[in-house]
Amino acid sequence: MATETPARYENRPIAVVHNADLRRYELRDDGNTIGFTKYRYRSEQNQMVFVHTEVDDAYSGQGLASQLARFALDDVRSMGRRIVPLCPYIRAYIRKHPGYADITDLPSEQQIEAHDRAEQAAGGAK
Repeated sequence: MATETPARYENRPIAVVHNADLRRYELRDDGNTIGFTKYRYRSEQNQMVFVHTEVDDAYSGQGLASQLARFALDDVRSMGRRIVPLCPYIRAYIRKHPGYADITDLPSEQQIEAHDRAEQAAGGAK
């Protein structure tokens, strides 16, 4: 499992890890999960479909979501897989960082709308 320590919080390192068992990349502070980005894996298309990203409010404003996204997308690239950004945060990150365009399969507007409706109906994908 790849790990990166991209930031510090109150002098503690914040680690980023791939938790394949839960199908998500996580931000961890002293072993506690403080944020994540979830995905589904489509083996037939070799795609990781990112569906939701969140960071605990106590850690907001520190750029941790951006570091989480970069770590996750770099890991997808290193595995030779493709990205499908249904998650609004991951989609926005890719727009701001076009270096990931070569491994991105953009979802259609219908797919995005269906995903957003399903997430709203479920009360968010936590």
